[in-house]
Amino acid sequence: MKEVNKRMKSIFFVFFFLTACTYSSINESHQIGDKIDSLNGVYVYENGTMGNVVNRNVTKDGYNLGLRYQCVEFVKRYYYEHYNHKMPDSYGDAKDFFDRKLKDGKLNVQRNLIQFKNAGIHRPKVGDLVVYDGSLFNRFGHVAIISKVSKDKIEVIQQNCGSTRESYDFNSENRQFTIENDRILGWLRKN
Repeated sequence: MKEVNKRMKSIFFVFFFLTACTYSSINESHQIGDKIDSLNGVYVYENGTMGNVVNRNVTKDGYNLGLRYQCVEFVKRYYYEHYNHKMPDSYGDAKDFFDRKLKDGKLNVQRNLIQFKNAGIHRPKVGDLVVYDGSLFNRFGHVAIISKVSKDKIEVIQQNCGSTRESYDFNSENRQFTIENDRILGWLRKN
């Protein structure tokens, strides 16, 4: 019975790795709060484990950026520092950044950003905020920023996901633009 439990734990761990962000930091040389990457001068910080919560990050003018070192905190801090953008609704889980009822190319009023569906008619751009749906092992979803776009690949930069950079195949057939990841709901863009 112990062997079966040990095997089930191993299967669970591998499945978790394949379906959600990495639960713990792969690079043990970093401490929580270390700067580990950046885009346009906005830093990505080490969080240790996906579930680690240090405290809330609030700007000097009182704007809520989110729970320190979580994925939401990075994308909101990026938009605040790089675009001087404050989201009207400064709370919510990562997956809640995408309004599933909203038509493609319309204003997401909660975020004050234009929203585009994955597998839609609008090409993603560098700086877009990518929204991932929740999964069995991460019900909160995930958010990241597009850091590169080429003909057939996109790269994102992210916080609280093990690796700070991840690339996906990008398909642009029949005037339909698709980032090849089943969890990506779409992307948001400052107008």
